[in-house]
Amino acid sequence: MLLTGANQLEERIRGLDAGADDYVAKPFAFAELAARIRAVLRRGARPGQAVLQIDDLKLDRLSHTVQRAGRSIDLSPKEFALLEFLMMHRGQAVSRSAIVEQVWKLNFDTMTNVVDVYINYLRRKIDLASTAR
Repeated sequence: MLLTGANQLEERIRGLDAGADDYVAKPFAFAELAARIRAVLRRGARPGQAVLQIDDLKLDRLSHTVQRAGRSIDLSPKEFALLEFLMMHRGQAVSRSAIVEQVWKLNFDTMTNVVDVYINYLRRKIDLASTAR
């Protein structure tokens, strides 16, 4: 969680893309900060598998590594979070807004193509790892 005096949109985006789960700008209400901390702690308390696997694609949630067919795949923090979310919801239809809320921790216009862009990034990297010899 980032707590900062910078309140510019670009700063918030940079912090979230760098891996922060949440962002609080000063001045803030202590009650809101406490509620956000409780929310982050609840997310961390959920039991889950350390390694998610679908066919030859493995995602290690502890080491933040991804492999396909034994080959490492370098992902940005957001790409990793998106892949983790999708693997955790395997076989389920998930909306763009659910992806944005869970992966980007934001509520914003779902008409944006950010989800499509990141899914294309993932597809390219994952497919490249399966065809590289």
